[in-house]
Amino acid sequence: MKKTFFAIVLLGFACSVIAGYPQTQTLPEKSAQVQHWQPLELLLLSSGAIAQTTATAASERILQVENSEARNLDSILEKIRNTHKVPALACAVVLSNRIVGLGAVGLRKSGVTNAPVTLQDKWHHGSITKSMTATLAAIMVERGAIQWTNTLADVFPSLTNCMHSAFLQVTLEQLTSNRGGVPEAIPPAVWSELWDFDSTPREARRLLLERMTTNAPSSAPGTRFEYSNAGFAIAGHMLETVAGKPWEELLVTELFKPLGMTSAGFGVPATPRYINHPWGHTLPNPSKPPGPGNALIPMEPGTNADNPPAIGPAGTVHCSLTDLATYVAFHLAVDKSDTPILHRASGRKLHTECRNNSDYAYGWNVVHRDWAKGKALNHTGSNTQWYSNVWLAPERDFAVIALCNLGGDTAFAATDAVAAAMIQQFLR
Repeated sequence: MKKTFFAIVLLGFACSVIAGYPQTQTLPEKSAQVQHWQPLELLLLSSGAIAQTTATAASERILQVENSEARNLDSILEKIRNTHKVPALACAVVLSNRIVGLGAVGLRKSGVTNAPVTLQDKWHHGSITKSMTATLAAIMVERGAIQWTNTLADVFPSLTNCMHSAFLQVTLEQLTSNRGGVPEAIPPAVWSELWDFDSTPREARRLLLERMTTNAPSSAPGTRFEYSNAGFAIAGHMLETVAGKPWEELLVTELFKPLGMTSAGFGVPATPRYINHPWGHTLPNPSKPPGPGNALIPMEPGTNADNPPAIGPAGTVHCSLTDLATYVAFHLAVDKSDTPILHRASGRKLHTECRNNSDYAYGWNVVHRDWAKGKALNHTGSNTQWYSNVWLAPERDFAVIALCNLGGDTAFAATDAVAAAMIQQFLR
């Protein structure tokens, strides 16, 4: 997304808690004591949400991405990391269905030198999730489970008496393109309710729907672009309502498993009190780079490390660098031809900006760049502690993914520099 679109407001809830620790492990009492990498891999579940997907057999995968000949990008990334003083950077470059460049440098947690990031680590991707929710919608439309033109009144007839009349005809298509009239800001009182809500993410999204549609839309639906996490959350709730399954389960079964994205899940990726995956970081002044008086602040995984699962369809997915590369390769493929998951017509729809909509399509910004030889797709994601920056150039079968475990302007600058460097390296 555009630089000013920080995906989601901080105050978070990790959609994962420890299912159980080995009895031989001793837990530190305070996060400040966490100084050593503990390589645990646990199945994590919370509030009915799937926090980690199970392994997918290679035979079940619809799209394979080759990475055996990938160029090592570490030296380039390290220079950029040192320039911007960020804790870690990771990058993947995709050409068609091949990963041609890979790199991961820096630390999972600032100051912990014996816990470097690896290519197997999982990263939080914030609003990259939006295109995944829109993709899920397209899959369900092709199957006839729902239509782009289905309205809130169609899907939630029992709530029509509680909704403002202007929201009744808001469509799935409008919500997944940020033109449904749902306000960008979620009122503080509603945030508090979502934090205190003690039930499943699906039921929390129903609460969000009820609260956000009581008053008039911020603009007439379908007339104006307005970036809205709540709008995408409501779209996800439409999908889970017609399917009778939680959005999290739908995304796993309909997208992650067919693509073989075995690392994908929800919430921050690391286990509370362990440095088994990168931690997110913040700065006292996010608009300034790290330095004296503006030191990096590691954010311990747990109840304050992500947003409430109610807005999962807008931005709570995590996965490894290579699994995100697989997802991006799928979008390159579906822009050109039919795939077993989605037909080309649906893929092109997802990649086409809506009229008078600030160049926004369905989870993607659409711009034109000389280096892309035409259309380029971009989106970023951040819960203010992480930053994912993705660029696709369908005409050149090229994509670059740049990741950072820090939010804010510095992370944007660092990931933007990574993307620029890869465009120069691979598209000369």
